[in-house]
Amino acid sequence: MCSVGDSFDIELEDKLAPKNYMCKDCKNKFKGIGKNVKCPSCQSGNVAESG
Repeated sequence: MCSVGDSFDIELEDKLAPKNYMCKDCKNKFKGIGKNVKCPSCQSGNVAESG
């Protein structure tokens, strides 16, 4: 499949852009990508998106 234009690239960049998270268990702040983000320090899945 061939894609012409930038619309396809823009959609991918928005979905793959890292978001800021904070671990609710150890309070570590980090950037993550995906649906099942885990804290890199304690491996907890108890994380929240932070602004």
